[in-house]
Amino acid sequence: MAIASGTVASGAAKQRTGVRFWFILALSIGVGLYGLSYLTGHPAPPGPAHNRAGQGWLIVHASCAGLALLLGPWQFFASIRARRPALHRLIGRSYVTLCLVGGLTGAVLAWNTSAGEVARWGFLLLAVAWLTTTGLAFLAVRRRDFVNHRRWMIRSFSLTFAAVTLRLYLPLSAVPGLSFDLVYPLTAWAAWVPNLIVAEIWLRTHRA
Repeated sequence: MAIASGTVASGAAKQRTGVRFWFILALSIGVGLYGLSYLTGHPAPPGPAHNRAGQGWLIVHASCAGLALLLGPWQFFASIRARRPALHRLIGRSYVTLCLVGGLTGAVLAWNTSAGEVARWGFLLLAVAWLTTTGLAFLAVRRRDFVNHRRWMIRSFSLTFAAVTLRLYLPLSAVPGLSFDLVYPLTAWAAWVPNLIVAEIWLRTHRA
């Protein structure tokens, strides 16, 4: 009975994990495609639209981050890693390149933001953390340290996913008493710090 109960509990836990993963995948695809829409001239929201670096930097950043969002989740499919290792490596190299360009252009946009110091340092530290975690994931796999490669990739994607959580917070500016000028600088921190904390908690409770 104990074994059967444990099997049922394990199956339920896997099912919940699967539901969460598909939910994350759906959000990543939606926001990833939104990022690519900047290539077609889609207007930016007020904060990015008034960035002093210019719209060219924003288009490169949004499109690279969007593509990284579209590619990132597929790296966590065990079946792709096991059966199509060449495809896994191709997606991984593309993801790392996109994060590198997206992070560097994100840093330029952060430094030139017109939303104030709170937004500047929030977005700038996000860019630094994104570049660092992705770079460490790349170095780990070059050493064939696959355990740490996976751990750093989870951290990296939690920061890539900041593009999603940022857009979940922005509608708060429509709440009476709040404004875009108030909400936007706060999202520069709220979009990624909780994501990284959740990733760390998950890594500590799923060491295998």
